[in-house]
Amino acid sequence: MKYPFKINLTQNSRLKDVDFDNLPFGKVFSDHMFVADYIDGKWTNLEIRPVDYLSIHPGNMALHYGQSIFEGMKATRDDEGTPLLFRPELHAKRINASAHRMCMPQIPDDLFIQAINNIVALEKNWIPPTKGSALYLRPFMFATDETIGVKASDTYKFIIFTMPVGPYYSEPVNLIAQDKYVRAVVGGVGDAKTSGNYAASLLPAQEARADGFHQVMWLDGIHRKYIQEVGTMNIFFVVDGEVLTPNLDGAILDGITRRSIIQLLEDAGHKVTQRPISIDEIVEADKKGKLTEMFGTGTAAVVAPVGKLKYKDYTINFVQKADSVGQYAKDTINGLRNRTIEDKHHWLSEAQAYEMVG
Repeated sequence: MKYPFKINLTQNSRLKDVDFDNLPFGKVFSDHMFVADYIDGKWTNLEIRPVDYLSIHPGNMALHYGQSIFEGMKATRDDEGTPLLFRPELHAKRINASAHRMCMPQIPDDLFIQAINNIVALEKNWIPPTKGSALYLRPFMFATDETIGVKASDTYKFIIFTMPVGPYYSEPVNLIAQDKYVRAVVGGVGDAKTSGNYAASLLPAQEARADGFHQVMWLDGIHRKYIQEVGTMNIFFVVDGEVLTPNLDGAILDGITRRSIIQLLEDAGHKVTQRPISIDEIVEADKKGKLTEMFGTGTAAVVAPVGKLKYKDYTINFVQKADSVGQYAKDTINGLRNRTIEDKHHWLSEAQAYEMVG
């Protein structure tokens, strides 16, 4: 199904003021956003319009009861300047999985994909040409009822805005294994991209930075020993030549970059195992000289090597090597995204504008 959008173009583009060689992550916004309202059981008021402030009532239910979900995506370009999307259909499915868990309405997959295509096609000149940079896409949905009462909202707003960004991490990431605070438990909302998950991570992350670390590596909430993920990434280890990553158990985000990297590494002949991994196992592997590297994966981070991991009084320091598994994963997925490497799995699609009504 194709959806007719209204379109209202800006009369004063900010593109000319952007320094693409100096892009702080998440602080530069493009010109337009897609907006839709969920009213009386259907999505309506579909429009692309200039980025602007939102007006909401102080009784807005999202502010009080946390019905808010989001996705993170990236658009890249090839040498001809063609705007490219990476596995948008998986992002459509994941935002709807988050919506289901948070008792929010489904966004039809074709509406989601059409909206993503339209906004990227319109903002294609905002895609940075610099290697490692991209146009970051932020689809999100939040409750809009003006009611104080713990229940699901009846109305919602769905918005997509975009931001040109540089690399999320410019150096190897230093992590501290968190055994005091808990991110998620099985049966909770750890596998949903809901705002509250990230709000709960702020204090532990702040304390980690105060101790000289970039991020927290979360342990499970029951035993406080099984590795879950990092605040901004899924996590991988290379032990005795085998690539290990925690299995999805309902408390870990089903990362699309994670899923893609697993496939790319298996294609290259690596053994990749998804299973519970304890922090004690990783410490023991390091003591025996079997732990050779550690890296994280995520839409924002892409593939980020870990420089140091601390757990209690034990610290693991990693030597960065040009021929590492993580470096191969990073080079391969970046090559796919700009078409310098063949897309054998047909994960890429060219962003194209669908029908719009001016």
